[in-house]
This record gives sequence, C-alpha cells and structure tokens, in this order.
Amino acid sequence: MNESPERSLIDVVESIRTMEGGGFPVRRPFPNPRVDFIDPFLLIDEMGPVDWPPGAAIGAPDHPHRGFETVTYLLKGRMRHKDSRGNVATLNPGDVQWMTAGAGVIHSEMPEPEFQRTGGVTHGFQIWVNLPAGKKMMAPRYQDLPEAGIPKATSGDGKVRARVIAGQSMGVEAVIDTVTPIMYIHFMIEPGGELPQPVPMDHNALVYVFSGEALLGPEGVRVPEGSLATFGAGGDVRLAAAADAPPLTPSIEANAGRPGDGEDFFPAAEMLLLTGVPLNEPVERYGPFVMNTREEIVQAFEDYQNGRFGRIEG
Repeated sequence: MNESPERSLIDVVESIRTMEGGGFPVRRPFPNPRVDFIDPFLLIDEMGPVDWPPGAAIGAPDHPHRGFETVTYLLKGRMRHKDSRGNVATLNPGDVQWMTAGAGVIHSEMPEPEFQRTGGVTHGFQIWVNLPAGKKMMAPRYQDLPEAGIPKATSGDGKVRARVIAGQSMGVEAVIDTVTPIMYIHFMIEPGGELPQPVPMDHNALVYVFSGEALLGPEGVRVPEGSLATFGAGGDVRLAAAADAPPLTPSIEANAGRPGDGEDFFPAAEMLLLTGVPLNEPVERYGPFVMNTREEIVQAFEDYQNGRFGRIEG
C-alpha cells in the first residue's frame, strides 16, 4: 500500500456521444470541449453498446496511425483486425488488442464476417496511449491478448473483481508489455464493495464509470454512468459501490478465476481505472497522427501518402 494520502477526486467530466470510423456510435469522455487529453492518455472511446441487425454492423475500414498506441478491449461482439504489418486476428468478448503504431501502420477494425451476417451487440473500448518523443518512430508491434490470458483478481470478501490488462491489482499482475508505464484495470464492484487500489505516486489517475454508479475517492463522491473522474496527487484510489445500489447484469461474464461462481456475481458499478506516467511533452495531433511538432505531422502525412506505412494485404 502507498504511505501517502489517498487521492481526492478533483473533477467529473460527462462524456459526449459522437460517431467514429464508418459511423460507429461511441461515448467519449475525452477529447471533448472541456478536456483535450490527460497525459499520457489521448482518447477514450466507449464503443456502443449497440445492437446490430443482421448485415448492419459497421467498423473502421483501413486507416493509418503514427506516434501512439491503440488499445481495444472488447466486452461483447466479434471484430476482425488486419494491419499493414501482416497481423490478422479475431477479437472475441473479453479479448484485448494492443497495437503500438510507432513509426506508422495502417489497420482496419471490422465486424467478424459471421457476426456481420447474424448481427448482435457490440460493446467495448478503444484507448489511445501517447508515446514519448524518443519512441514515436519505433518499429510498430502488435500484441493479441485473448480473454483466457487476462489475469483476474478477486477481493477477500468477493465483492470486487478485476481484469488486469496493464499494471497490477490485489496481488495479480498483468502480462502485457507497455511502452509508456500505465495501469489499465476493469473493475466490477458488488453493492457494498470497496477497494483502495494502489497507484504509483508519479502517475496521473482517472476512472471512467461505464455502468451503474460508483463512489470514488475518500469522500465517496457519487459518479454516474458515462462520467470520467480525475484525481489529484497521492497514492491509493478508493473505489466503491453503495450498499443499497441496485445490482446490474455484468457487462461481461464476471468469473474472476474462481470456477463456477461467474453467474452469481452482479455488480452495482463497473469502471475502468487508467493511470500513467505523464510525458510532459508537447502534443501536436491531427486526425490519426500524434507527434510533438507540426513539422512531424506534415511528415507523417507525406510518408503515408507515399506508401511508407505499407498496405493491408487481402
């Protein structure tokens, strides 16, 4: 546990609704008119949930990136990833795709063909993590983490469960390799559950509540669904749900590594905890490129237009 005081909640930002990719509905905590980015995080998009009729599902066709990482975490639905480095993968519920764009990559995120045919619910997240200046032109890489490989943790009283995508929680450590030091944890909390989650003191910390209502910080501030909470300096971030909060159907099968108990877990709140070391560098962004100077953005466009990002085969 950190010896420093718990972090106080300093702001709550309501997400906006917009369209992304080929017209996919998202709920976006930032960037928005109030918050451009929270170092080192550049964007959070909650994809859906949207229930697609047969043949209607859409995604994001071929598009480029440079200078940061995209992290896709799928709760429901099935998506097909392809990129100009030759990577092809299907994302199923609970899977994570971690793509380091680095010097430049073209990728597509489209509905898996059978899912496209039958329709169904798509729900998940895409998060952009900035890269430091010295790593922006690193070789692109792709990490595919299936649901079964994501470390899972449960509190001693069984009321808090976590999927540890990056960082660590309740003695469980992630397996993903991050360039920028961050934590990315999906918490599910039953009514009356509470956890002081340790966070490194040099990290910025934020929590996005996407289902139910959470009580956050030592003050127990009520933060509703679709809202982003940011925290001040300190150590632990306190996460809780009210004892009288109505239980919800979990957004994903809630088994956290205890065989047979997944179906009887009904959280009152679900949230993503994101923390990271701030880079404290200039951010110049335009569409799919995030660099440090305007000149680097111009160069990114030239490199993309001249085919230096490669192309998606097939």
